[in-house]
Amino acid sequence: MTEPTPVEVSLLTPAKNEAESLPRLFAEISAVMDAQHRSWELLVVDDGSTDDSWRVVVEHAAADSRIRGLRLRRNFGKAAALAAGVEEVRGRLLVTLDADLQDDPAEVPRLLAELDAGADLVSGHKAQRKDPLGKRLPSKFFNWMTGLITGLRLADHNCGLKAARTEVYRRVPLYGELHRYIPALAHQLGYRVRELPVHHRAREHGSSKYGIERYVRGALDLLTVVALTRYGRRPAHLFGGLGLVAGTAGTLILLYLTGVWVFTEQSIGTRPLLTLGILLEIFSAQMISTGLLAELVLHRTSRPEDVTDLIAGTTSTTTAA
Repeated sequence: MTEPTPVEVSLLTPAKNEAESLPRLFAEISAVMDAQHRSWELLVVDDGSTDDSWRVVVEHAAADSRIRGLRLRRNFGKAAALAAGVEEVRGRLLVTLDADLQDDPAEVPRLLAELDAGADLVSGHKAQRKDPLGKRLPSKFFNWMTGLITGLRLADHNCGLKAARTEVYRRVPLYGELHRYIPALAHQLGYRVRELPVHHRAREHGSSKYGIERYVRGALDLLTVVALTRYGRRPAHLFGGLGLVAGTAGTLILLYLTGVWVFTEQSIGTRPLLTLGILLEIFSAQMISTGLLAELVLHRTSRPEDVTDLIAGTTSTTTAA
């Protein structure tokens, strides 16, 4: 069995019910990449399409060996489609873009140039976004909040058009809705993340695959990102921190009530503040205990971290003859 031939650039696009858009997408990518004089491949992940998307992929793959298809059993979501595709690509560099033609393949050379200049991941920024106001305003708030919490200030965290060294995508976790936070996750791992304004086009075929519920899922996944990036290796700091804050508040409340009981004639037994103080102390003990248990579980189940993944470069040492 022969090994797959490596290529320089892999383009990866998840697709769901994009049969009308795919032929034009294939043509545009071929024209752009052929002009780059780089070896390339295009991998389309059919994420449970119910139209003729898979037939279109199969036909074009038969006509051009650089186009490949991967079909999921059902619709698993964009993160799962990207994760499946990342395992299959053969390129040293990876470009992701949506299949609905809103991401312009003509921007790919500019993204690749940023990687050549030293970036590890380049995220597109839809500077002139061609979407309804009802999508743009929540997106602005989402990007602001993500930047505030993760420390990576980008104008557009969720642009589908990105380019990165393939190793970056193989290091970041991709499940649930975490594809929205790929730049933030890469940033927390120490990779150099840049942003580049890109051309964004209006949708011509089909309809958006996301509704208002994506913002709720996105908010919950933002908490997951914080837990993974800041406390994934030190859960006691998260739970213990919450416990210490609650315990401090509970102690202050109980000290105050003790002073009232000792130095005044007032009764404290029926005060709601007494119940609150006791509950905060109980909550504190539970959080600190949970943090310690989490540390024990992590110590027993986690594998040693491969420190070679943390190294960005080395100096070469030569031995004198």
